[in-house]
Amino acid sequence: MMNPKSTLSIAGHPIHPMLIPFPVAFFVSTLVSDIAYSITTNPFWSAASNWMLGVGLVMAALAALAGLTDFLGDDRIRSLRDAWLHMTGNIILVLIEAFNLWRRTIDGPDFIVPTGLVLSFIAAAVLVFNGWKGWKLVYQHRVGIKEEPGNTPR
Repeated sequence: MMNPKSTLSIAGHPIHPMLIPFPVAFFVSTLVSDIAYSITTNPFWSAASNWMLGVGLVMAALAALAGLTDFLGDDRIRSLRDAWLHMTGNIILVLIEAFNLWRRTIDGPDFIVPTGLVLSFIAAAVLVFNGWKGWKLVYQHRVGIKEEPGNTPR
């Protein structure tokens, strides 16, 4: 039986896993800069958090488009509970981070401590869950893994 295919790929390499490290790095960096702001109250860290959130949301949108293309492109992927949980978790993550950025633009640095910081911690926890489900899609369900001799499930 063939593995579920990644619909959006370059030379057989799925694009979605290539993109996901970027929003992960930016959202984790938001948490780190929020912690730095809560300790120092230096406005640099507040601005850094806002930039990290904004760029993270842009990169999350690109990763989401690639992931959604894969999700819609193969009904075997849509039949996986882990795929639905991964997608739902990522939607929740983007909503949390979009709200986080929106409130920061309204309230300024005052929003970071404590609410923005708490939202950044929650987002990091959701990232762990989403990463776990994404890992299961690749390593357990073999989504996007090319069929080759010796590369079959055990």
